[in-house]
Amino acid sequence: MDDGLRVTDRLVVPAAELRERFSRSSGPGGQGVNTTDSRVELSFDLAGSPSVPETLRERALGRLAGRLVDGVLTVAASEHRAQLANREAARERMAALLREAVAPPPKARRPTRPSRGAKERRLADKKRQSQRKRDRRVDGD
Repeated sequence: MDDGLRVTDRLVVPAAELRERFSRSSGPGGQGVNTTDSRVELSFDLAGSPSVPETLRERALGRLAGRLVDGVLTVAASEHRAQLANREAARERMAALLREAVAPPPKARRPTRPSRGAKERRLADKKRQSQRKRDRRVDGD
C-alpha cells in the first residue's frame, strides 16, 4: 500500500499525496460491523498536487468539477467487510476516475449527410407506414 496510485503509464500519484480515513461501515456484518472501521475514504488534493502536470490538472479539474470540494477528490468504499479490500476498492475507483478525467478529448466528429439510398429507404418506410394506417382507418359510411 505504500507505493503510489498508478493512474496511467505516465501519471502516478505518490502515496504521500493520498489521505485515507477509516470509519464504521453500515449494512450487514453482525457484531463486527459495530466494532470494525472497515469503511475507507480516500482523498486526493487534485488542485494542489505537484505530481499532476498542469495541462492534465486543468482538464481533470474541469471534468470533475461536480465531484470536487475545494479541489479535493474523495472516494468512499464500504462494500467489503475487510478494511484491506475496501482500501483496494477505493484506490481502484480513484484511479478509474482520474484516468477518465485526464483522458484526451475524443476526436471531433466530421458531420456527414445521409446517402441517397438511406433517404429513399426512409421515405419508403414512411409511405408504407402511412398506407398501413390508412388501411386500418374506418370510414364513416
